[in-house]
Amino acid sequence: MRRNMVNQSSLTAFILIGFSDYPHLQVPLFLAFLSIYTITLLGNLGIIAVIRINPKLHTPMYFFLTHLALLDLCYSSVFTPKLLEILVVEDRTISFQECMTQFFFICACVVIEMFMLAVMAYDRLVAVCNPLLYTVAMSRKLCSLLIAGTYLWGGLCSAILTYSLGQLSYCAPGIINHFGCEYSAVLSAACSDTTFSQMACLVISLFNESCSLLITLASYVVIVVTILRMPSKGGLRKAFSTCASHLTAISIFHGVVLLLYCVPNSKSSWLLVKVSTVLFTVMIPMLNPLIYSLRNKDVKETIRRLIHSKLLT
Repeated sequence: MRRNMVNQSSLTAFILIGFSDYPHLQVPLFLAFLSIYTITLLGNLGIIAVIRINPKLHTPMYFFLTHLALLDLCYSSVFTPKLLEILVVEDRTISFQECMTQFFFICACVVIEMFMLAVMAYDRLVAVCNPLLYTVAMSRKLCSLLIAGTYLWGGLCSAILTYSLGQLSYCAPGIINHFGCEYSAVLSAACSDTTFSQMACLVISLFNESCSLLITLASYVVIVVTILRMPSKGGLRKAFSTCASHLTAISIFHGVVLLLYCVPNSKSSWLLVKVSTVLFTVMIPMLNPLIYSLRNKDVKETIRRLIHSKLLT
């Protein structure tokens, strides 16, 4: 049967398939995602609170970590509430405007976090290679400019891709085989020519991924060379410990990005796309605060003091 083409201005809503193919898993998935989302909120808000409370943590590294926690809160909150909703209600619709808004924010957050991790790699480079002048080299003005640059670039990239999706015509009834407005899922519901959208996504994705990875790899090459030249084992151990958490976060982030965008475009691969998106939007925001708090003495000490003071009062 031939599907009807509907202009983007007349299509008022999409239908999200979500995990409806697995009805027996709806309740367990809801409970699992609700638990993860709760931990994500508490973990990231906790990291932000700890950094603000402890004056020792008012350094460039923790300034960037605060923004990383805010980003994790943002893109987890963009996707997860809708995912939880469609797991428990029969109405799985999402309005066209809500879908485009959701895509804009999730895309912006991903690009911003990609470059935020690259900026944090440069920050670790300065901390390891020039520790005595670290706070001077990474001045508050420079940190603010780096943060502003990542936010502006992320917003620009997201605006271009959102505009390209908004100009397409979509097939009624606008079924999206996903639990949210993920790029490839929205594109699959289009009836008009998607060449421009695909090319825009390809160019922006390749540019962002290659630039952020290049900055990160170049920073860590210099860091490794500097560490190998250190005469004392104590200095080597300290230098490695400052980078371990960040390396772990980078590996998880880019690993899931590559998994998500290397999935073949076929019907059989949609489950893998959904699982990859869950890892990206639900799991990573929960893992980041755990990675940075469990390996950081200052953060653990601040949390320990807070718990101790609460118990005494």
